[in-house]
Amino acid sequence: MKRYRHLFFDLDNTVWDFTRNSRHALEETFEACQLQNGPVSFCDFNRVYNEFNDKLWELYRQNGITKQELMTKRFDLTFEELEVRGVDSRQFNDWYLSRMPLQTRLCDGAEMVLRTLAGRYELYVITNGFTEVQHKKLENSGINRYFRKVFISEVIKAPKPDPEIFLHALKSSNARKRESLMIGDSWEIDVLGAMQVGLDQVHYAPGLESCDFTAEELAQIGKKQTLTRRINNLAQLLEWL
Repeated sequence: MKRYRHLFFDLDNTVWDFTRNSRHALEETFEACQLQNGPVSFCDFNRVYNEFNDKLWELYRQNGITKQELMTKRFDLTFEELEVRGVDSRQFNDWYLSRMPLQTRLCDGAEMVLRTLAGRYELYVITNGFTEVQHKKLENSGINRYFRKVFISEVIKAPKPDPEIFLHALKSSNARKRESLMIGDSWEIDVLGAMQVGLDQVHYAPGLESCDFTAEELAQIGKKQTLTRRINNLAQLLEWL
């Protein structure tokens, strides 16, 4: 078993439950604007918003749009698609972002796992997102105390899976690749991103029934000289770290 010293965690949907927290913050904003009294259900609003948001975040990661364009277009497009009238998209976005970091739900087992690992390893966060929101998420949920440093794509100007953010985190942490491990929920962003710079990785996949890899994933793993694992719950980290 390899001996690691530095563990780099993704934030959203790896330790901080983005899916549930985002939905709750969005529903609070939806109700604050009294949209629940209109013809559009929150379920439909949430679905359409997430479809546009995912596409726009992909463009943002590819430097295809700016931060400001992302924050306004995701609601502009949602309102247009659902024919919602009389709501300012920028104000709606501001209200949503103000509510987002107030949510404190963590992924299952995250608190216990971080508390246990913090006594054995140096822990860090590598996250895509906006600086003012990501720091507040960590603080309000009480897990900021476990991490030595937090590396945010907006600050480094290189969103995952860009190699620059991983290399910057390693250098700033004085961490050797062979002693470091990346843990994240996205195969494309966290696992393949870390893999391409020579970092071992753990794919956190709570939605999968098995830890087995697909043929395509095995082919990707076989091209690199790194170790790749998959877990279905965070507590599995403690079984072999």
